[in-house]
Amino acid sequence: MSTERIGIIGAGIVGLALARWITEHRPGVRVTVVDKEDRVAAHQTGHNSGVVHAGLYYRPGSLKAVLSRRGTALLRDYCAERGLPYDEIGKVLVAATRDDAARLDDVRRTAEANGVPGIRMLGPDGLRDLEPHVAGRAALHSPSTAITDYIAVAESLADDVRRSGGRVHLGAPVIALRQDADGAEILTGDPHGERVRRRFDTLVICAGLHGDRLARMAGADDDLRVVPFRGQYHELAADRRHLVRGLVYPVPDPRYPFLGVHLTRHVHGEVMAGPNAMLAAAREGYRLRDVAPADLRDTLTWPGFWRLARRHWAVGAREMAVSASRAAFAREARRLVPEITTADLRPAPAGVRAQALTRGGDLLDDFAVSTHGRVVCVRNAPSPAATSALAIAEHLGAAYLPAR
Repeated sequence: MSTERIGIIGAGIVGLALARWITEHRPGVRVTVVDKEDRVAAHQTGHNSGVVHAGLYYRPGSLKAVLSRRGTALLRDYCAERGLPYDEIGKVLVAATRDDAARLDDVRRTAEANGVPGIRMLGPDGLRDLEPHVAGRAALHSPSTAITDYIAVAESLADDVRRSGGRVHLGAPVIALRQDADGAEILTGDPHGERVRRRFDTLVICAGLHGDRLARMAGADDDLRVVPFRGQYHELAADRRHLVRGLVYPVPDPRYPFLGVHLTRHVHGEVMAGPNAMLAAAREGYRLRDVAPADLRDTLTWPGFWRLARRHWAVGAREMAVSASRAAFAREARRLVPEITTADLRPAPAGVRAQALTRGGDLLDDFAVSTHGRVVCVRNAPSPAATSALAIAEHLGAAYLPAR
């Protein structure tokens, strides 16, 4: 009897977590991960804040809510087993205005519905006890919100896959994809310029910033487009890191699609301010000068982009202004920590969020997966996908990869 072969496109944390799940739960299955980059975690996994989200905001019952709670537990245990950093430094959502304070209670109710442990409301004195340099009318404290090193986690997952007999092929961009009734075949390049055909019984696309393009190659409808939003960060100067003990966030405003500048301590001691969110001119546009004409054309010809822009042009203009000015960035950060000055900020590497956008101009709110013949497509997996990765792998394995 032939051995089942499962291929995964994408060596970010979701693809690698799925590959590991397969090696553990599908004995005898041959799993192969391919990625166009020369390293794992090259894009969203390696360019995020390192926060392990407890599930405060997500709509109860949604995949984000369910899988972030499950994923947090799995990730905490995995990091403990592998000796990887995992620090429950806690998070405060800070209400700066009366309107913020009213929305804070909505977040509390959502967090309670999602089973987030230990949350409590704080007044100004309680907030000062936790974060002496943070100002606000009220706050919501989530003590179980944590930080980790997602690149280290992804590298560890890749090692697990290799030790279990799976393969991780890097520097292998997918050039073509086709499928028939018996399986799916991809044509990839390799670092030496050769082309390699790889055939699988099932193929899973976990390709993040390029996931929509590969999904269309697999036969998916052109109903979603990945629109890249660059998130710019600044780092607090080393002698100003004491201004932030843990994670300090504003209260989310449901009228707008992104959160705004917040402050996050990393496992190696850095404290980051950011990210803001603005349209990137390339799917891998980590710098302002990065422009990819094909990527920009994909965005600007998508009707959903213009519908989104009409609704949120004012926020978009503000985000652009913040990106262009360190003083404006500092002004946003001072809403949370009044002592931060422009001189305290140093430019830091940016990230790019792969956000699926509908034709109607709606940012897809939840994780989304679809099946097309022998190909399973992860269509939308922005934050908290890193937090949820081990649980997303369980979900994909149980729901989309039945044992043969």
